[in-house]
Amino acid sequence: MGNSLGFERVLVLAPHTDDAELGAGGTMARLVEGGAKVVSVAFSDCRESVPAGFAPDILRSEVVKAHAVLGVTDVRVLDFKVRYFPRDRQEILDSIVRLSREIEPDLVMVPMRSDIHQDHQVIAHEGIRGCKRATILGYELPWNNIELSNQLFVEISAAQLEQKVAALAAYESQGFRPYTNRETLASLAHVRGIQGGYGLAETFEVIRARWSL
Repeated sequence: MGNSLGFERVLVLAPHTDDAELGAGGTMARLVEGGAKVVSVAFSDCRESVPAGFAPDILRSEVVKAHAVLGVTDVRVLDFKVRYFPRDRQEILDSIVRLSREIEPDLVMVPMRSDIHQDHQVIAHEGIRGCKRATILGYELPWNNIELSNQLFVEISAAQLEQKVAALAAYESQGFRPYTNRETLASLAHVRGIQGGYGLAETFEVIRARWSL
């Protein structure tokens, strides 16, 4: 374990800051450890959802700190308004196409297509449209998934799980959310590990797969 899973250039598309780490933080850490170049893009800084007492743009600095724990240094935050992604669908697609042309990813990660949040649905479907020549995996955000399409289980180490936990802890403004605590993250990794035949794992929907022999 510890290799890049065969990928060199990875583009992670997150509707909001913290979605990428929640859905794929352990896998991102594993990819970086294996030498892959990982670029993570959040489409909104969710300033409308920041609790009182924090600076409106606090999530822009927290997302950088969180990704640093995973070893990801290329972190970008776009300016789309949270919960208005369906309105801005074309502009979001245009942004994804530009990212795809710049990075030329061989792996793209988006939310699962069964995710019921309106912003997550847009990123999932426009990510597929804009990056259709890459392998595309959908990551799990279980509180938004009525159904799970978990065809792929990626083994992660105990150290990579701890990186994920520490990355989410960097979001001090989001500490009130129950799904960011260590117990929840560790429990889910253990369950996915049991399902996948590993000690610890994250699960993904296989949306499109390319295999070069």
